[in-house]
Amino acid sequence: MYVVREVLTCKPGKVRGLTEKFRVMSSVLEGLGERPLRLLTDVGGEPFWTLVAEASVERIDDFFELERALMADDRVRGAMADYHELVVGGRREILRVEG
Repeated sequence: MYVVREVLTCKPGKVRGLTEKFRVMSSVLEGLGERPLRLLTDVGGEPFWTLVAEASVERIDDFFELERALMADDRVRGAMADYHELVVGGRREILRVEG
């Protein structure tokens, strides 16, 4: 089992807008019969205005297959079209669950 986290730092005041975009993505995942994303926002962490979108997959290749399916979906592409306007930067963490 793997946990994949997209850790995104937003522009000031833009976390809510980005969270809504990831909710669309999560809804599409559920429609595909997959686990929804776990969405987390900071409550005063470093840096401020952080969104973490967390996915759990059995195999790392499963994540990349889901990513391709999501990016081919018009709802996701529409929702995420301008997300760069909300984000300062980010990173992806890929973690193996050991226990």
